[in-house]
Amino acid sequence: MESALPAAGFLYWVGAGTVAYLALRISYSLFTALRVWGVGNEAGVGPGLGEWAVVTGGTDGIGKSYAEELAKRGMKVVLISRSQDKLDQVSSEIKEKFKVETRTIAVDFTLEDIYDKIKTGLAGLEIGILVNNVGMSYEYPEYFLDVPDLDNVIKKMININILSVCKVSSLVIKISKGAILNISSGSGMFPVPLLTIYSATKTFVDFFSQCLHEEYRSKGIFVQSVLPYFVATKLAKIRKPTLDKPTPETFVKSAIKTVGLQSRTNGYLIHVLMGWIISNLPSWIYLKIVMNMNKATRAHYLKKIKKN
Repeated sequence: MESALPAAGFLYWVGAGTVAYLALRISYSLFTALRVWGVGNEAGVGPGLGEWAVVTGGTDGIGKSYAEELAKRGMKVVLISRSQDKLDQVSSEIKEKFKVETRTIAVDFTLEDIYDKIKTGLAGLEIGILVNNVGMSYEYPEYFLDVPDLDNVIKKMININILSVCKVSSLVIKISKGAILNISSGSGMFPVPLLTIYSATKTFVDFFSQCLHEEYRSKGIFVQSVLPYFVATKLAKIRKPTLDKPTPETFVKSAIKTVGLQSRTNGYLIHVLMGWIISNLPSWIYLKIVMNMNKATRAHYLKKIKKN
């Protein structure tokens, strides 16, 4: 009977310590959530970081919304995208609506010989924020070897989703201190079969961003990996926004609050909850769900093409 008492005392302190640890973890998580999603860091994002914001893929979707939000905060904007006509249109809209100076650089990110032109276009600017947003996805979910024009898709996706992030980041880091926001994807957090190349390139962006943040934070450069799930954009082929598929404007207004607070973020509270749920699923269940969803999307697309 007496020998059982020390054991009971030991178990009591193990239990008490576990409860205290969990209470601290929960309290810290709640405090962090309140700080990020309640208070945010909106006041810290603006011309105080630097006069100019640079946005790649800035004529549509998330990129355009970042450009507009940063212009709204008083930053001058450089838009970099492929079509000069679309650049001129969006540039004029931003200039007229927010009364800020804008510049454009027209380049095709599928090519590799464009970065001297970008370097020349950015020379002499005090850059406070770079948004690496330009991206390319699949036309529809497909098995790797059955992707139409596979060799060309591999080259284009690597050039647009990976090379652009590395090269433009390197140009900005040399001439600026501020923030680099790299738009990855929820597809980069966990593997997404039937979107294999896209998922892998977005994982690269996530890891690259985390490493770059650790390398350059002491030099005053904040690097953020932004990992949204579905947003109602042309790239995602979603027309109607819902609570879990926000408009680009809604997503960016939420994500901008996390700059300077989180170096890795889903950017939108509902997406944070989605990421938490997925991370707690057994991997085989998650992969089965995603595979079935993408197979269904693939079948629907191929049926529609065949019908037309």
